[in-house]
Amino acid sequence: MTGPAQTQTEERLAEVRFLTVAEVASLMRVSKMTVYRLVHGGELSAVRVGRSFRVPEHAVHTYLRGAFSQTA
Repeated sequence: MTGPAQTQTEERLAEVRFLTVAEVASLMRVSKMTVYRLVHGGELSAVRVGRSFRVPEHAVHTYLRGAFSQTA
């Protein structure tokens, strides 16, 4: 991919904020193990960086929005 499409993709990726598992756990008020379970179960998107995971902030918001609509 080259040209304008690649530039737009790179700009969007530059705007993504990645959180550590500990940050996600703190934000959601759950344990780190719960976050790992969500990631490994495919319920929460994450990117593997070396031996650790980084979770896009928007994925956390999407997950929580879905959790609210399931309980409401």
